[in-house]
Amino acid sequence: MSEVNVEDLVDELYDMVEKAWSLPLSRGRAVLDGEEVKQILDEIRENLPKEIRQAKAICADRAQIISDAKREAETIIRVAEERAKAMVNQDEIVKQAQQKANELISQSQAKFREMRKASNDYVEDLMKRTDEALASNLAELRKARQNIKASQRSGQS
Repeated sequence: MSEVNVEDLVDELYDMVEKAWSLPLSRGRAVLDGEEVKQILDEIRENLPKEIRQAKAICADRAQIISDAKREAETIIRVAEERAKAMVNQDEIVKQAQQKANELISQSQAKFREMRKASNDYVEDLMKRTDEALASNLAELRKARQNIKASQRSGQS
């Protein structure tokens, strides 16, 4: 037995009505074979639930496919947003690191200048005191030499 669908059965009923004998003066009433009409209606009744189930299954599949596609799209969007956020955060981290590095370089350069000035000032002060001490010692040395020369002269006379 070949697969018959409800649409074919309805078409068959229409053909039957079209080919039926029309009764005179009956305003379009026709004579049909009741058994044949009942048989077609029974087949329609039998096939209709199956076709409705198939249509519902197709709709459910469609809904599931759409639902799956939405979930996948949401996942893709979420991953893309997270990736974009990570890239922005990474870029921000690089900027902050660069800024911190620049601050450290500036601080180091300022500290270096400060230490070099303090070192130069210390060395200058040390050299000045050494110069003064040497000048004082030299003056004492010259004085002592003069005293020795003076005492030699006075001892020779």
